[in-house]
Amino acid sequence: MKKKEEQEMTPTDSGAPACGEAQIPPEGEAEPQTAGSQEELLAEIEALKQESADLKRKWYAVTAEYENYRRRTAGDSAKRYAEGRADVVSKLFPIGDNLERAIASCTDDATRRGIELVTAAFAKILESEHISVIDPAGQPFDAEKHEAICVVDPEEGEESGTVKRVYQKGYEQGGKVLRFAQVVVVR
Repeated sequence: MKKKEEQEMTPTDSGAPACGEAQIPPEGEAEPQTAGSQEELLAEIEALKQESADLKRKWYAVTAEYENYRRRTAGDSAKRYAEGRADVVSKLFPIGDNLERAIASCTDDATRRGIELVTAAFAKILESEHISVIDPAGQPFDAEKHEAICVVDPEEGEESGTVKRVYQKGYEQGGKVLRFAQVVVVR
């Protein structure tokens, strides 16, 4: 009979607690709690609460730092993308200059009209990229937007320091000069 009882017994029936189960003392055999052990438990609970609060504070700091990093890198990549586009478009500026020269030297009206349409399409592309033309004829010279290639003596009615003629238009995008305007300045 003993063998049959041993065969029916499971690991949890052996008297040892199963994994994850708390060991409950048999009825009437409660462990006596001393004042010292209660104080130790309370101190341990306080220490764990403090550690939990500290870890939570660190977690918030790391999360905020990551969010700042994510925003910063998103802004940086958008800026690099915009600068890359501006670099590509700025390689087209000489084409616009040549189109304007072609219009000025064209004698055939049909050809002139065709070149004007291409020039208008070019201007539309610049507008879509928020690029504006710097054409400072008659305005005061601004070293941050203009490049003086020649200085001439003033003629009657001309003010000193103004732009007399524009040799090559400049372009800017969002306040950043992509190409300086090449100008002749009155002395």
